[in-house]
Amino acid sequence: MKKLKRNITIVTVLVFVCAAIYLNWSYNNRWGKADTDRVEAEDAAMEKADAAYEASSIKGGASDYFAEARLNRQVSRDEAMELLKSAAASESASQETIDSAMNEISVMANYSMKETQLENMLIAKDFADCVVYMSADSVTIAVPAPAEGLSEAAVARITETVTSETDYTAAQLNVIEIKS
Repeated sequence: MKKLKRNITIVTVLVFVCAAIYLNWSYNNRWGKADTDRVEAEDAAMEKADAAYEASSIKGGASDYFAEARLNRQVSRDEAMELLKSAAASESASQETIDSAMNEISVMANYSMKETQLENMLIAKDFADCVVYMSADSVTIAVPAPAEGLSEAAVARITETVTSETDYTAAQLNVIEIKS
């Protein structure tokens, strides 16, 4: 009786192992092979980002925060653009993938244009410098602040500029004070 139970247990474990191997094999075949062009584009983008980050880190200092932030934003956006372009240009890409990539590129270009526009408007409204980050659900603005923090009037100027120039509400606005 003990041998029968042991044999049944062994057979059951073998059936589960074989099922796991089959499921793994079918899952990997469904997704296909890795896109080497995309992998190479990701690697190149990461090397470029690392080099840009190292170059910006050498400068240092609080006054360089805004230049570094803009550089990091641009490098990140460039990496994403390269990935989207390579995905759209891939020979094995479906029309849905191409359309999605082109839509994302358009959205990123629109964000970039709006961010620059808001930065210029805020600088024109007596802020020494600023960096704007836009996403689908919020906008974040980093501005230099005195030791005592931003005044209510300064926050109101920022809020009024963002809400009048974009579709974001005041609740979707995040203001970050960068102390010197």
